[in-house]
Amino acid sequence: MATLSFHQFPYLSDNYGVLVHDPDSNETACIDAGDSAATLAALDEQGWKLDQIFVTHHHADHVGGLAELKAATGAAVVGPNRETSKQPIDGIDKQVGDGDDFAFGGQRVRVMHTPGHTLDMLNYYFPEQGVLFTGDTLFTMGCGRLFEGDAEMMWQSLKKISQLPAETIIYCSHEYTATNGNFSTSVDPDNLELIARMSKVNELRKEGMPTVPSSLSEELATNPFLRASDAGIRKTLGMADASDLEVFTELRKRRDNH
Repeated sequence: MATLSFHQFPYLSDNYGVLVHDPDSNETACIDAGDSAATLAALDEQGWKLDQIFVTHHHADHVGGLAELKAATGAAVVGPNRETSKQPIDGIDKQVGDGDDFAFGGQRVRVMHTPGHTLDMLNYYFPEQGVLFTGDTLFTMGCGRLFEGDAEMMWQSLKKISQLPAETIIYCSHEYTATNGNFSTSVDPDNLELIARMSKVNELRKEGMPTVPSSLSEELATNPFLRASDAGIRKTLGMADASDLEVFTELRKRRDNH
């Protein structure tokens, strides 16, 4: 089985797209299509032809370039089932939902439905490669705002992600890490791994370098939204006896106002 190549590229103000390439089949997929020009430029830079587009959710910064990119490349589009979305996405050729598998080259892609940020949010997991594309569900040291779902939905979605192997590589869709990290240190101030991580993040951002991808093990150690059971965070919040969901809900509320 081939080792896939991953090429991450920025678009709009803080989004990331990723091209996924299978060298054996010479097939290429991209995660979302928020900016067709940026995606086409990335394809040209790599010398790859686009075969598939994997859509995470319906927000414009993820699908705004979908029609143009599909028309330019003829790529097949995989995306959320219409019944999960408040705003169905035009141009989807293959509708998928939680637990579905489909083929990309010689690889298997598993679909994870992770509602919270939106009701239609999908994550795409490559189990043989140990790579997960989380869209706007899990960010580096953060999680997505609750635009359509509620806190319980998002908490269950994050728990689903946290059960994957710790070495899983996480590609999220935005460069929010520095801001997320500043919030994280405010609610988890004694976490030495978090302090060390923030030092690295600040150096990367000073050099204009991305902080994405990360690993699930890093997120489990430093991302407060995966750490609702942590005694230190609970002490900071004054919620020692609260449920994990109540702690998560308070964290999300504070992050919204941070």
